[in-house]
Amino acid sequence: MSMTNQDYGKLVNERSKPSPMGKNIVWAFLVGGAICAAGQGLTGLYQSYGLDKEQAGTATSVTLIFAAALLTGLGVFDKLAKRAGAGTLVPITGFANAMVSPALEFKSEGLITGTAAKLFTVAGPVLVFGISTSVIYGLILCLLKAV
Repeated sequence: MSMTNQDYGKLVNERSKPSPMGKNIVWAFLVGGAICAAGQGLTGLYQSYGLDKEQAGTATSVTLIFAAALLTGLGVFDKLAKRAGAGTLVPITGFANAMVSPALEFKSEGLITGTAAKLFTVAGPVLVFGISTSVIYGLILCLLKAV
């Protein structure tokens, strides 16, 4: 069977059901807004614990990244993303999901050739080592301040 691109496009349009755009926009707005509101709430919470604005922002970022990575690992984030669409692409949570998803998908291929290799292909070595180094640096700094 030979079809032109125009014929194929027409066939796809005829057979695909219409997207509920209004509903999708509302879901994206609500979920994206909820993520941002949670971030703002966390910032206020951390400031109430005595952190200054910059430290509270950093703690909020780390918390949101951790939460998104954890929810991705548990399979919850992807279910939410199916419903909320672009609402889950709030930069920090979308980034965490983009890092964890391929690593989980290819974990059966091993730690190095599966998980680590897919982390490198998605975000690049600069991000992987930058984040790892910043976490280690933060832990060391925290331990030194406690002493």
